[in-house]
This record gives sequence, structure tokens and C-alpha cells, in this order.
Amino acid sequence: MSEGIETGAVLPTARQLGRRALSLGAANAFDYAIQFLVPVVLVRYLDAADFGEYRLLWLAVGTVMAVAPLAMPGSLYYFLPRSEGATRRLYINQALLFLAASGLVSAWAVSAWNPWLPEKMRVLTGHEALVPAFVALWVIAALLDSLPTVEEQVTWQARTTIRLSAIRGIALSAAAFLTHDLRSVLLALLAFVMLKLAVLLRYVALHHGLRAPLFRWHAFAGQLWYAAPLGIAGALYGLRTQADQWVAAALFPLGMFAAFSIAAVLGPLMNLFRLSVNFSFLPSMSRLEAAGDVAGMLKLNSQANVMVATLVCPLFAFVFVFAEELVTMIYTGTYVGAAPVMRVYIVGLAALLVELATITMLLRQASFVMGVNLVALVLAAGLNWLFAQQVGLAGAAMGSVATIYFDRIALLWRISRRTGVPIRQLQDWRALGRPVLFSVLAAAFAWALVNRCFAASGPQITATAGGMLLIAAYGTMRWLFRVEHGGA
Repeated sequence: MSEGIETGAVLPTARQLGRRALSLGAANAFDYAIQFLVPVVLVRYLDAADFGEYRLLWLAVGTVMAVAPLAMPGSLYYFLPRSEGATRRLYINQALLFLAASGLVSAWAVSAWNPWLPEKMRVLTGHEALVPAFVALWVIAALLDSLPTVEEQVTWQARTTIRLSAIRGIALSAAAFLTHDLRSVLLALLAFVMLKLAVLLRYVALHHGLRAPLFRWHAFAGQLWYAAPLGIAGALYGLRTQADQWVAAALFPLGMFAAFSIAAVLGPLMNLFRLSVNFSFLPSMSRLEAAGDVAGMLKLNSQANVMVATLVCPLFAFVFVFAEELVTMIYTGTYVGAAPVMRVYIVGLAALLVELATITMLLRQASFVMGVNLVALVLAAGLNWLFAQQVGLAGAAMGSVATIYFDRIALLWRISRRTGVPIRQLQDWRALGRPVLFSVLAAAFAWALVNRCFAASGPQITATAGGMLLIAAYGTMRWLFRVEHGGA
């Protein structure tokens, strides 16, 4: 074994992994903030029809990104830590070629040339080649979101994420402010994704070289064989998570769908924290699994879950209690109907504190996950449709929430059978439950005190006072019980 591989096999400490996660978390938080703020700006400078098209575009892009990559970028977490030199370059080149081909197919899928394009999507074809070109390049450039972190270039990844996010936010906001025209915003998006692709190619050129080997059938078959089940499982999961939005768009007027889409902002917020931690822990988990240390891999996964829970539980408790005030402050009272939907989503996001995708990927359980997601997709679509008709707007999310609990139970059972570790030992359930309990108690305390002391105040004062009280109560409970950072 080469010296480089031996050096690379030295595992970072939990503290080092935590710092990496926080670094990526800060960068992704900035990116999420930009994604959150840009629509708040656009809605003030685009008319209702243009802004509706903008939201529809991103729903389409989200659906494409659930399917098109087929987990080829994610496969690099498995192959690169086990490779070196030209072999590493080969796997990266093959991922790029696959994404290029997939991007072209995706461009056709959202174009007027697709005879099966849904009727509501045809409004986007009025922009001619802009939307297909953007979609194709967005699929390819997505590799930049993970490749540097796969190679543990966390600082570079964080800085690049922040810079690109700032450019994107400024460009889109300026286009809307100066022109009040959606086409200008789309041109800014196209220019941005071209810049992102250029950064990706420059990174590959500097670290690996833009040269052969580009493709080897045997290696590609192995990479695709590994990625395809993961990709199909991920696609089914992604479609499942978007089923509620499509149901809401189909059953409710545009204004109600806009409120529903506002509530859906919590899902990306959870992913923001989750991906930052996962990307930092996954290379080390991969090496542990390759060395046969299943217990070590499970321990790292549990530590990552506790870290995420520590960060997101108080935030989601705050949103749950003060949803009406928050929606009114940010989006005006017109969209206050988003508040009940937000609460439904938070009940589902609580189950996602137990992240299992990294374990199932490393244990190569994609076929089982694919089956679970297929069943869950059918259940989610049917239940969302039924509950939406019976309950109303919030009902369109209830089926998706129910299926989240279904797949957590199924995956815990499967991992336990595969590893021989009882479910009660797969996670540090006590450490994971502690931030949940503290957050619920802190939220109840803040809500009760605010209703007693600020009942006649406006939403800004109510939400601000509630947030401060919740943070103070949560921090006090952690201090009283001497909980270290990360929940250990």
C-alpha cells in the first residue's frame, strides 16, 4: 500500500469532523439564506404570473434533480476513498460524462419537444431554449456540490459555496430589480450556472487534470451498478417528497399552492444541516466500513444524528409554536395559510433526525431502500390526495409525513438484520431524545410566557420575544444537565 493511501487512511477525530461539519454548515446556511431571500425579493419586483412561473420552474428542476443524477456524484464517496491517481480521475470523468448525458435528456424533458410534458409546465416553453439550457447545465454542475467534500477539501468547498451563493443572489435580485421581467431573471440564472460549471472544470483540471482515462467500460459498469440502485431509491424518495407539492398544485388555486410551497421551505432547511454533517462524516464512515468496523461506522452515524438534532430541534420547535407570526412577518398575512402546513411538516421532519441513508449506502442496501421508497411513493401520493380532499391544504402534506415514519421503521429493521446490531443499539437514543425533549419544553415555556405578556403585541414582537425565551430556556436546560456540544 502506498504512503499516500496509508496517510489518507488516518481517520480524523470526532472534533475535527465536527469542525468540518460546522464549516460546511455555515457555508450551506449562507446558501440557504440566499435561496430563502431571493424569492422574497423577486415577489416584490415580478408580477404574480412571472413569480408563479419562477416557482414552477424550481419545482420542475427539483423533480429533474431527483431523477437525473442517479447517485453518480454520491458514488464517488464509495470509490474515491478506495482509489488513487488515474483511477480516481477515471471515476470523476465517468461521473461527468454521465451527468452530461443525463443533462441533455433532462433538457429534452422540460422542452416543447416532449409530447408528455404536463400541461401546467407548458407555460415554461414560452422562454424557448432558456429553460432547457439551464436545466442541462444545472445537472452537470451539480457535481461541484459534492466532489471537493468527497476529497475532504472542506475549506475550499465552503468558500466556493459562499462565493457562488452571493453571486447568484446578487445577479437574480439585480435582474428582477432593474427589469421587472422574468426572462432577465432566467438569463441571469443561465449565466450563473455557466460560471458554476466553469468552476467545476477548473477544480477538476487543477486537482486531477482534464485528460484520460475518460471511460472504461468495466469500471463504468461497476460504478453504475453501485450507483443505479441508490439513484433509483433516491429518485423514488425525491418524487415522494415532491408528491405533496404536485397534489397541492393540481387541487388548489394558485394562491393556496403558493402558501403550500412557502411551508415546504422547511425541508431544504433540514437538508441544509443534514448534508453539512453527512458530507463531513461520510468519508470516514466509508473507510470504517471498508475496514470491517461496522460498530465504528454506526457510532459515527449516531454522533452525526445527535449533532443535527442539537441544532435543528430548537429551531423547528420555534417555527412550530410561532408559525403564524413568522409567515405574516416574512410573506405578509396573505399567506398565513402556510402555518398549519408547516406544523404538519415539522412532525415529519422529527423522524428524519434519524438519518439512515449513509448507512444503507455503505452497506449496499439500495435495492431494499428502492422497494421501501416505491411503496412509500404510492402511499404518499394516494394519502396526500385523500387527505387534501378531506382536510384541506394541510392534508396534502399528511400522507408524506406518514410515509416518513413508515420508512424509518423499515430501514431500522433492515439495518439491524444486516449488521446483527439490535435496534436499541443502532443509535444513542437517549442522547438523540434529549434535544427533542429540551426543545419541546422550551417551546412550551416560551409560548405560555409570550401569550401571557405579549398577547396584544404584533407578530414581530411576539416572534422575537418568543425566540429569545426559547433559546434562553433551551440553553439553560443544556447547561443544567451539563450537555456537551453535539449532545454527547
